[in-house]
Amino acid sequence: MKTKLLFFIIITPFILFANDDRPPIRYDYLSKPNVQRFITMMHRKYGFERDYLEKVFKHAKLDRDTLARYTGKFKKNSTVGSWERFKLHVVNPETFQEAKRFKRKHYRTLQKAERQYGVDMDYIVGFLGVESRFGTYTGDYSVLDALATLAFHPNRMRKFFYSELRHLFLFAREKRYDITDLKGSFAGAMGCVQQVPSVARKFNYDFDGDGASVWDIEDCIGSIAKFMRHKGWNKEKPVAVPASFEGKRFRRLRTGYKTRYRLSTLKKYGIKPKTRFPYRNASLIRLHNRTHDELWLAAPNFKVLTAYNASSNYGMAIHLIAQAVSD
Repeated sequence: MKTKLLFFIIITPFILFANDDRPPIRYDYLSKPNVQRFITMMHRKYGFERDYLEKVFKHAKLDRDTLARYTGKFKKNSTVGSWERFKLHVVNPETFQEAKRFKRKHYRTLQKAERQYGVDMDYIVGFLGVESRFGTYTGDYSVLDALATLAFHPNRMRKFFYSELRHLFLFAREKRYDITDLKGSFAGAMGCVQQVPSVARKFNYDFDGDGASVWDIEDCIGSIAKFMRHKGWNKEKPVAVPASFEGKRFRRLRTGYKTRYRLSTLKKYGIKPKTRFPYRNASLIRLHNRTHDELWLAAPNFKVLTAYNASSNYGMAIHLIAQAVSD
């Protein structure tokens, strides 16, 4: 799987973290032939002791809630969240105030990242707000339980999670972590910018000179800034502007960050930017509120936000937090 898909599919905002419906249960992983093959592979290819691997799998549990998210037919918003859910947990006055406090507290580090990578610090703040409530909530799922469950039980992304479990063992060994203590999201993503093990191994970044850590807020600031530049962020350029249309609901055109329309075409459908939009083309974003829809015109920078998580709602949440701290 290409590297970019690691960001697209797995990195998950904190609004879906809590694992308090059905706790994980004991499970005999060692009785499964595919687990035994995995143990043999990790022993022969990477030099892990079989006793250690068997001890880890004796500790691993079956996480039924995690498995339910990836079995059966894909349900929209089951792994990202509806706009109403984003508003309830992320895009609200409380979060905006936290974002402003975070920006003041970490201004020097944010300024360093902005200058070094040519990005806008307010959007770094937005990323951290959506991913982990500014580093204060990084998930309470056992990463081992989540990845073992998804690697060895049928689901639509089993092959991906099998690979991530391999990377988890390598990540824990490289960082000298106790693999049974690591906590994260239901998909095995860790830290304040929610990186799955393969991403953590490849893109984890020591921004403050004291060793790289996915849980260190300064390293996370640098990691996000580096990612934004890598994906083509244009500093001080628009990200999205609100648009007007007739009525309360909009269904006349396809919407989402993957769409691309000429502004002249949108005008024919009664869609006009409410503020200056300096591009001839735009993605058309629709936010579904309980009583009405909102339309936004998204610029190229918006696709940088959705490159971390393939969701228009996710990108708009980052954008609105960034707008709130820029006032």
